[in-house]
Amino acid sequence: MSLRSIVLLPPLVALLQNSRPVTLLPPAVKGSRQRGFNPNLLICRNKTALRMRLMLLADVTTHSSLRWIPLAQSVRHGSKAVTRHRRPVHILKQKLLAVTQYVPPPRAAPPDAYPRESQAQQEESPLTLIKKRQLETLFEDCKMIAVVQNNNSSSEDMIMFKHRLHKHGISVKFFPNQVVRSFLRGSAFSNMAPLFTGPTVLLVSPQLKVKEMLTSLRSSPQMTLLGACIEKTLLSSQGVVGFSRLPSAAAVQGELVGGLTAMTARTASMLQRHPAHLSALLQQYVKQQSPEAGRDPAARAEDAS
Repeated sequence: MSLRSIVLLPPLVALLQNSRPVTLLPPAVKGSRQRGFNPNLLICRNKTALRMRLMLLADVTTHSSLRWIPLAQSVRHGSKAVTRHRRPVHILKQKLLAVTQYVPPPRAAPPDAYPRESQAQQEESPLTLIKKRQLETLFEDCKMIAVVQNNNSSSEDMIMFKHRLHKHGISVKFFPNQVVRSFLRGSAFSNMAPLFTGPTVLLVSPQLKVKEMLTSLRSSPQMTLLGACIEKTLLSSQGVVGFSRLPSAAAVQGELVGGLTAMTARTASMLQRHPAHLSALLQQYVKQQSPEAGRDPAARAEDAS
C-alpha cells in the first residue's frame, strides 16, 4: 500500500477535527514579523493528536482537502552587510598612480571643420602656363605694376582710359585672378595676392610714370587704385600718392651734386685758410726782424732819393 492510498479511520478523522490547532511560531522566528510565516505550520495541543499528525505524510485520496503539512520550516536569516572599509592607499602609491595615469590626447576637430591641407592639385592647362610666363616677364621687366579695380566701366570709358595711359607709355593688362594668385603664391610678391579680388586691371610700365598714372586715374572715377609694386617695393594707394610727390631722380641728383660741390669748396677754403694765415704771419715777422725796420720812414725816404 502506497502512502498516497492511506485511508483515515473515522475516529482518527474525528480526533483531528475535534482538536483545535493553534498557530505557533518557531523559537527562531518568534518576535519577527509574521508577514512571511507559513500558516501550514501547525502544532496540536495534545500528544495523541500530535502523534496522529506525524502519521500523515501524504494526501488522502478520499479527502482531498487534507494535505501534508510540513513539521518544520527552515528560516534563513539575512547575513549582515560587509562592514570592512577599504584601507587608505599609501601616498607613494597614490603618486605612482597619478603619474602613470593615462591622459588621452585632446579631441581633434571634425574633419570638415577646416579645409584640407593636402588638396588634390589639378593639372594646369597650357593657357594657364602661358599666362604665368607673361606675368613673370612683366614682374621682371617693369618697374611699375599697379593694381586697379574696375567698377563697372563701359567699353568706351575703357578705350579712353587706355588711350590716355598709352600717351605716357603705360600699358593695360588683363589676367584672371585665379592665375595671378597661383603665380604670386610661390613668388616674392605673395603679399599682393589679397589685392586680386573682383574685376581687376594691371597697369604696367617699364619706367616710373606714377604722376601720369594718377592723373589718368583722376579722370576715370570708375577705376580705383588698390596698390602697386614700384621698383620691387609693395606700396598701398596712399604710399603711391606719397611716392608721386617725391622729386624726380634728376632733381635729386642735381641737389646732391650741388651739395657735394659746396662742401668740397668749403673744405678746400678751410684747408687753405690756415696756411695762408701762417704765411702772412711769417712775412710780418721777417719784416719786423730786418735791420731797416728800426729806422724812421723819413730817413728811408732820403736814402731812397
